[in-house]
Amino acid sequence: MSRICIIRGSVPHTGRRIHRSGLAKKKGGIGRHVTKTVNRTVYPNLQEKRIWVPELKQFVRMKISVKALRTINKKGAYNTLKKAGWL
Repeated sequence: MSRICIIRGSVPHTGRRIHRSGLAKKKGGIGRHVTKTVNRTVYPNLQEKRIWVPELKQFVRMKISVKALRTINKKGAYNTLKKAGWL
């Protein structure tokens, strides 16, 4: 299954995390040192939801991000889906 929000188009992003070794000076060590960077992926917070659309008088099942769910709560399901091109 793809990890894409059907409303906002949010997709996984790649980035890097700094890998450090050593003990901090204030904890009695000689200090922290950056040894390398580690690749990581940040995924959108996707939820599979059944949304009631009053204009269509039916439920619509969709995989959306939580930010898109907040948009639906604010602007309404029909307007949001129409703007996204799903109706």
